[in-house]
Amino acid sequence: MDPQLLALGLVWFVVFVFSTTCHEAGHAWAALKLGDPTAYLGGQVSLNPIPHVQREPFGMVLVPLLSFGLSGGGWMFGWASAPFDPHWAARYPRRSAWMALAGPAANLVLVVLAGLALRIGFAAELFAVPDPAQKFGLDSLFVGTGGATDALATALSVAFTLNVVLFVFNLIPLPPLDGSGALPLVLPASWVARYREWFSHPAMGFLGLIVAWRVSGFVLLPALRFAIGLLHS
Repeated sequence: MDPQLLALGLVWFVVFVFSTTCHEAGHAWAALKLGDPTAYLGGQVSLNPIPHVQREPFGMVLVPLLSFGLSGGGWMFGWASAPFDPHWAARYPRRSAWMALAGPAANLVLVVLAGLALRIGFAAELFAVPDPAQKFGLDSLFVGTGGATDALATALSVAFTLNVVLFVFNLIPLPPLDGSGALPLVLPASWVARYREWFSHPAMGFLGLIVAWRVSGFVLLPALRFAIGLLHS
């Protein structure tokens, strides 16, 4: 295999594991603060990826590596999860909704931090804007000026684009995504119990993922264009 592709895969994998860990740690931390210590007791209130990988080794290791290899180095995806007490969520649906939003909020923070780092590197002349005559990828929003700056520009570019995708995709209001869990914040109180009962059925989660996957292109591509446009403005 091409050594450059292997190096790029390593960058993607490290960024993916870190971003996913932050996402799930955000859920776990919010749940703890709002009265549910389930994830805390499971070790998920941590930026240490080990307890998150131990909980979802298939979604955090195997699937990301396979998706990157099968796409020829074009993308990496997977999943993770943080446990919570369903009785707590049923008793406090609004608290559960804020807990659901905490994961995407962590990804948004990473988008901002990666974007600021890229702009600071550009201002310091460590990074350069890719040649507009050449096609650039989601892992080369900025390019280094040589040496270690090349790897740093790639890692920050991957962190920026991947976390835009994680933020936007997870806010799609379909089960089992976080956007569905956040809907009790805007639903009338009389609807919440029926909504939770209906959408908690396993078949709804499976159907929701299929529909979200089908519509994601209509949501993610405009979001990426908008975010990259802001970054390059």
